[in-house]
Amino acid sequence: MTIRHIVCWQLAPTDPVLKAEAAARVSTGLGALVGVVPEIRELTVGADVVGGANWDLALIADFDDFDSLARYQAHPEHVKIGEYIRTVVSARIAVDLEL
Repeated sequence: MTIRHIVCWQLAPTDPVLKAEAAARVSTGLGALVGVVPEIRELTVGADVVGGANWDLALIADFDDFDSLARYQAHPEHVKIGEYIRTVVSARIAVDLEL
């Protein structure tokens, strides 16, 4: 079984420069978890490139099972970047799929 964890965020900053800086910091922080959090099988994160009504930033990450996802979410480095994310996000959606 594989669990695919998908999260999208709308960023709070309205200034394009601040929004781009926040997106880059979130992307870098989450991307840096690869190799640090052993439960991550694969992780892709990045800012939207189309704009319009799209959400600003997305994460797609694969885990072996629900327990692996839970350990990822509780990992101190994930918690640390999550604290920053909450300061720059106005909305969040998530879905976890079984592949």
